[in-house]
Amino acid sequence: MTDTQKVEELAGLSVKTLLITMVGILLFGVYLGILIYGENSLTVLNSLKEKKQGLIAEAKNMKAENQKLQKEYFELKQLEPKEYE
Repeated sequence: MTDTQKVEELAGLSVKTLLITMVGILLFGVYLGILIYGENSLTVLNSLKEKKQGLIAEAKNMKAENQKLQKEYFELKQLEPKEYE
C-alpha cells in the first residue's frame, strides 16, 4: 500500500478532500484574525466607542465651564459704567 492509500483509509477521505478542508480551515482562521485584530476590527470599534464616550464627557464639562464663564462675563459687563455718546 502506498502512503496515500494509508491516509485515505485512516481518514476515510481522499487526500484532495483533506487538503481542501485544511486550506478552508486556515483561510477561515485568517478571516477571524482579521475580524478581531484588523484595521476594521472589533477591538478598534470598542476603542472608538470608549473614545467617543470620553469626548462626550469632555464636551459636557466644557459646556458647563462655558456657562459659568458667560455668567461671570455678563455680571462683570453690568458693573461697567455705560458710556454715553
